[in-house]
Amino acid sequence: MAFENPRVVVIGAGAMGGLFGGLLAEGGLDVTLVDTWDEHIAAIASHGLRIVGVGGDRAIPVKATTDAGAVKPADVVLFQCKAFANDAAANAARHLFAGQTVAISFQNGLGNEETLAGVLGAPNVMGGLTAQAGLVEAPGVVRNFGDLPTIVGEMAGGLSARATAIAGAFTRAGLATTASADIKRDKWKKLLGNVALGAISAVTDLRSFEIMRVPELREIVLRSVDEAAAVATAEGIALDIAEAREVLMRLVDTSGGGTGTSKSSMREDIARRRRTEIDSIHGAVQRLARGHGLPTPTLDTMIALVKGLESAYLR
Repeated sequence: MAFENPRVVVIGAGAMGGLFGGLLAEGGLDVTLVDTWDEHIAAIASHGLRIVGVGGDRAIPVKATTDAGAVKPADVVLFQCKAFANDAAANAARHLFAGQTVAISFQNGLGNEETLAGVLGAPNVMGGLTAQAGLVEAPGVVRNFGDLPTIVGEMAGGLSARATAIAGAFTRAGLATTASADIKRDKWKKLLGNVALGAISAVTDLRSFEIMRVPELREIVLRSVDEAAAVATAEGIALDIAEAREVLMRLVDTSGGGTGTSKSSMREDIARRRRTEIDSIHGAVQRLARGHGLPTPTLDTMIALVKGLESAYLR
């Protein structure tokens, strides 16, 4: 089976895409990174991808290009670009899909798999998530903040042979991954952490553990988790508040491989004056809540604040 030793292409080789691609290449898989950032790709192509932080500082040789059209078909295509770029990215990557090729979205928020499926076909798309965190510190340099679980699974549910094979291949290559029989539920669990911490980090420039040290911010975090968990329940996703908060605590942990010392990707977008994923993360929950008649005052405020910051540079 091709998934036992897959050829991997990463679409969107920024913080998390670069980290995943670098780790898999270091573990022996055939990996190609694709990104539109010329300087970043040039640095990787010339000197290898430099990973710093957890796992030690090292440079990893890995193929990298800005031209998706020049890449040969793969077995697994990881989509780790921003959610709002999915349609264009999927169309640019259509030629990579031949035979059993599968796309896996490791992106934040809801609806990414559906967008990819609209271009690539639902049978060719799987869901994924990770509790790890990364940061591009300079062109060609990615910081790894932790060593936490990564999960893949079929959007229709059930434990498939390909999910199990891909998880096994990634794990053998050094990216600890498990196959899930209920990836939608797992993605909602991850979403709660993104919703709780992402916007606050973006607005305050605080790291996750620092946010939780401020009583007033901690209260806002917990309210946002409660609001999002209520929406998940209305959507038929069985999540209780205690479980949701347990997931959050793992994300803010600063020991044992936790990622509490990181800032959110949304904060990095604000700092670099880029469009954020507020609409696909908080906005997705807000839209679902409206459909169920559920109030989300905390999430509404988070969205407004981030959009206020964006308004200073987006026109």
